[in-house]
Amino acid sequence: MMKLYGFGPTRSLRALWALQTLNAEFEFVPVNVMAGENYQPDFLRLNPAGKIPVLVDGDLVLTESAAIVFYLAEKYGAKGLMPADLKERAQAYRWALFAVTELEQPVWRITKHTMLYDEDKRLPGDIALAREEFSAMAKVLERHMEGRTYIVGDRMSVADCVTAYVLDWANECELLDGCPGLQAYLERMYARPEAPQRIAKAFADVQSAA
Repeated sequence: MMKLYGFGPTRSLRALWALQTLNAEFEFVPVNVMAGENYQPDFLRLNPAGKIPVLVDGDLVLTESAAIVFYLAEKYGAKGLMPADLKERAQAYRWALFAVTELEQPVWRITKHTMLYDEDKRLPGDIALAREEFSAMAKVLERHMEGRTYIVGDRMSVADCVTAYVLDWANECELLDGCPGLQAYLERMYARPEAPQRIAKAFADVQSAA
């Protein structure tokens, strides 16, 4: 059985989007990053970068959440999470990578400068720049989503698995106020029965268990 090593409100949720959408059998192995378990020797043998999630499928050890989504979609190709048409598949890759590079990076910078870095390392100016960068790129996706239910084609794809998590993260940072289309898309996605926890709920569960 596949194993997903992950923790709470992290990019582990992105991998869960794919696993649960595909109805795949897997075991979730919690890695408490708050306790530093991701830097223990056993985990570092799986991912020397000390980051989650990690998917283990037989002798395959795969890191990077978007790569995990792509792999699972290919593994369960008959379930349609990866578009069969080459041009549509190219668009799915395009928008998934857009989410990871253009949307996620500014949100990650904001998170580091508001929560993760020590106080003396936080740069308010960088937060402001990151907010501007996210806003510009979110408007690109907002326009693309006009008249669409899903990011690519007429059914859920890898692009949605990758992007839904980023948008929920952005929503937690109050970055979607000017994007009603993306807000509506986010609500539709998380209303799906196979959706993972929202970040806020996952974070609350981590805090209550601490």
